Amino acid sequence: MLRVLACLAALWGAPVLGQTEVDLELVLLADSSGSIDDGEILFQREGYARAITDPAVVAAIRRTAYGSIAVTYVEWGRFDSQDVVVPWTVIDGQAAAERFAAALTGPPRRARGRNAIGAALIFGRDLIEGNEIAGWRRIIDFSGDSAGNFNGPTIAEGRRAALEAGITINGLAVLCRICASGRSGSGDLEAAFADRIIGGQGAFVVTADGGEAFAAAVRRKLILEISGGGGPAVARAGQ
Repeated sequence: MLRVLACLAALWGAPVLGQTEVDLELVLLADSSGSIDDGEILFQREGYARAITDPAVVAAIRRTAYGSIAVTYVEWGRFDSQDVVVPWTVIDGQAAAERFAAALTGPPRRARGRNAIGAALIFGRDLIEGNEIAGWRRIIDFSGDSAGNFNGPTIAEGRRAALEAGITINGLAVLCRICASGRSGSGDLEAAFADRIIGGQGAFVVTADGGEAFAAAVRRKLILEISGGGGPAVARAGQ
């Protein structure tokens, strides 16, 4: 719809006010539920900061059709606890990526409570639908260490809300960071994400098997999303 308005405006000689065109609108939904302590919140933010400023990620952004993407970083907890840590930011090169990364480190943790994945997905959908950005592609990048949903809308309701808006949902399955194998023995989290959470064109899950793999998994996931690549429905960092 935004593109139709842009074309009509061009024909009529009138600008479309407040509209920014980018290749990708990307919501980074990071787990801030009760299973995540404050040290892990910082760990996650540092991992995303390292990934977004990685030269390979910045190069992928520069290679897009517009040479830019729009990104926002959100932490989610219970159904009424989602926090926009970094608002929508257009990244078009290394300097903008560095500014986004720097903005991640300062704000305090504000999202808490038991998992409400359905509410988080709807919040992400609303951020995309309510902004003044026109992206060729729109993605919610969901990360978490569980596929449980204990309050608010169901995962199915949240997933459907995003997919009906034409938004793809990708996943980052965060496995046990202190286990030697990277797993806590709580089941196949990747399969749960693939079955219940992700959806849309080219949707996939990337897993982080322990602390050292987290930034690598985020970097891999960002490159796939920015470049428009899919890959296997479930992929481990480094594959």
